[in-house]
Formats: sequence, C-alpha cells, structure tokens
Amino acid sequence: MRLIGGRLKRSKLPVADRPGLRPTPDRVRETLFNWLGQDLAGWRVLDAFAGSGALGFEAASRGAAQVLLLEQDAVLVASLQRSQQRLQAGALRVERADAMGWMARCAPRCFELVLIDPPFDSGLAAAAAAAAARLLVEGGFLYLEAPAPLDAPSGLAPWRSARAGAVSAQLFVARA
Repeated sequence: MRLIGGRLKRSKLPVADRPGLRPTPDRVRETLFNWLGQDLAGWRVLDAFAGSGALGFEAASRGAAQVLLLEQDAVLVASLQRSQQRLQAGALRVERADAMGWMARCAPRCFELVLIDPPFDSGLAAAAAAAAARLLVEGGFLYLEAPAPLDAPSGLAPWRSARAGAVSAQLFVARA
C-alpha cells in the first residue's frame, strides 16, 4: 500500500496478513483528506485501531503535530514501529493498547482528529465512536469507517459521508 499525499507521498506501508485487517482503500483515504484539507499542521491525531497505519501515516504525512497509533496486535505494532523508523515519521508514535480501554482512560478534549476504523466485523464501531467523541476539541473531527452508516454520537454533528463498496465512511464534527 502507498501513501497518497503529503511529505510521505508514494511511500510504501507493508500490509500484514492478519485476521480482520482491511486497510482503508486509496479512494476512501483520498476522500477523507479532501474533506479535511491537505494541511493538518498543528493537529493532534489519534488512530485508535491503527491496523496497517494507513490513516495515521497519511495524517503525519500532511503535517499533523502529533499522531498516536493504537494497536493491540503485537505483530502489527512491530510493523508500524518499523515503518515509523524507516519513514522517519517523528510526529508519529505507536503504542500497543486496547483502543476501547485507552480511550476510556484518556483525558477529554485533546485531539483535533480521531480516526475510528475497527476490525470490520467486530461490531465495535458505535461504541468506539461514542468513546472517541469526548476526546475531541470543539470543532474537532471524528472519522468513522464501518460496514453501515451510524447516527452521530452525542455531542457530534454529521459533516460528510460517502460509500465505497462495503465501506461506509463518515466524518462528524464536535459541536460547542
């Protein structure tokens, strides 16, 4: 898989053969970053179910100040760390953690963007989106990728949405 924009454009990310891992397709990533804008300078970003890391690396490539990738699978964590070092993505940090537990413990309102793309058939999308909503600063964005569209979590309003094959992509914004 290749990154599609920013400083790391055309850089390759390995995709491990792991159960439930379905990296976000190029077309969906391109749509997301067209919605957000290409410059994320100064943004703090959480990629809660990092998997291949495609979404988090795309945010880092576009200038995000801090990108935290959470992943529970040790094999994927090691792969993400190797990619982070190889690409010299200094703003990016990888942490082995259960995303749901980590978000429950995290201080509120500390991210401009939270990326939620749980394992596709896990049934975690709604609960993860609700947990992530409280982590956003006012005007921050929550990106949700799931098999079907979901209602906006409490405190968020729909911003944009798209469908690409079996993937429903939604972007919500935190209200005042």
